Amino acid sequence: MSLINVKGLRVSFGGAEVVHDVSLSIAPGECVAIVGESGSGKSVTARSLLGLAGPGSTVEADLFEVDGRDALSFGREEWRRLRGRFAGLVLQDALVSLDPLRTVGAEVAEVLRVHDVVPRAGRTGRVVELLEQVGIPEPASRIGQYPHQLSGGLRQRVLIASAIAAEPALIIADEPTTALDVTVQAQILRLLAERKAAGTALLLISHDLAVVSSIADRVLVMRDGRVVDEGADLSPPAHVITRPAPDLAAPVLAATGLSLRYGSRRALDDVSFTLHKGETLGVVGESGSGKTTLARLLLGLAEPATGLITLHGRQWSHLRERTRRPWRSMIQVVSQSPLDSFDPRHTVGRLVAEPLTGLPRSERRARALALLERVGLPAATADRHPRTLSGGQRQRVAIARAIASLPDVLVCDEPVSALDVSVQAQVLDLLAELQTEYGTAMIFISHDLGVVHRLADRVLVMKDGQVVEEGEADEVLLRPRHDYTRALVAAVPGLPIG
Repeated sequence: MSLINVKGLRVSFGGAEVVHDVSLSIAPGECVAIVGESGSGKSVTARSLLGLAGPGSTVEADLFEVDGRDALSFGREEWRRLRGRFAGLVLQDALVSLDPLRTVGAEVAEVLRVHDVVPRAGRTGRVVELLEQVGIPEPASRIGQYPHQLSGGLRQRVLIASAIAAEPALIIADEPTTALDVTVQAQILRLLAERKAAGTALLLISHDLAVVSSIADRVLVMRDGRVVDEGADLSPPAHVITRPAPDLAAPVLAATGLSLRYGSRRALDDVSFTLHKGETLGVVGESGSGKTTLARLLLGLAEPATGLITLHGRQWSHLRERTRRPWRSMIQVVSQSPLDSFDPRHTVGRLVAEPLTGLPRSERRARALALLERVGLPAATADRHPRTLSGGQRQRVAIARAIASLPDVLVCDEPVSALDVSVQAQVLDLLAELQTEYGTAMIFISHDLGVVHRLADRVLVMKDGQVVEEGEADEVLLRPRHDYTRALVAAVPGLPIG
């Protein structure tokens, strides 16, 4: 008997239908995945199965059975009793989902209390057992910690512990591994697979076909609120980026012996490399490996304790800002979350035109419109505010702004990690086109080895602030020598070790 059996599901907000005629079923011990771009309706569909479609929503269906009952007749209290006991929900951003004012032990214990799973006296012991089940080390000492004191992977495990606390028959996981390191992602997927093997049904929401292919029995592909494809094996298409070879006779940026400590923690330790015109250097590693610290040093936002950075052979590090300022247009950044770096009061046109100092206002406007067109955005985007744009559109705005001054170096710090695979491919193609046209050199920092493999000429692998392996992209990622690199590669779906 299916735990979920839905036919002709329709979800509307204010009269506008966003999910159209979706049908799905989920049996015990089965994993069904829904994949698709942002706005495709996958999350709304999943949340509708728990009565959480959202304020102002209208949910209709030809058939809507949950645990063998007609869910269309459920009231608020029936949905509340269902959540946690019958179905657990794991969301993408654990730091937002967990209460920052409660310890993780209290967070998990609340499920036990609300659903009266164990007596009060036994709750602490049961919480420790649950944290241990999801692979959290030293669980007895962790229950008194707050979410901000845990890593992203540990916070995600706490969410899963909370979701399985009442031993639900179904787990709905909405983008549970997005923005996690590949090794942590593999651990979370392995944990979900263990629950599935124990008979729990899984509904996995993701934008990454490679991720879901490792665990899903069936995959539904959604677009514009509809299921456009369905099957047991929907492998992601290969994506090849072609660019001219870098000019190895033209070094642009060089780092020599960079080291930096924060108190007793070693952030960087003797990092060196040279970046050439038209070259992409991929920098990979887990959270805390030193990738973003390296980016900050290269951008002149922090200074190394030892070592030197040069730009076109001239000293770039250890300079006063007024000395460095005339060169700043030569090196620009594209970050993971451009919305955080945009002034929310400014329109897109103003943001893109901002680096074009010294030009008349009308010419700056014209250049901004041309840049937006160059990155595939219509001129009307110039008069909108970034918060009204999708993630992919905002990333294009960030790229338009970064290339406005025709920089020699782009530092891309996780620029596509939160984007859908199709939008991700478009952004990577755009970066490759710009590199071909202008000979721009790129530092591409990412935890996604698949993306780095497609884009980079050479790769640095970082661990605990050190470079543990470096070389040509194919050599490092297909024939890794260091055990740490091999562990990273082994954790990536669809990237076999040669």
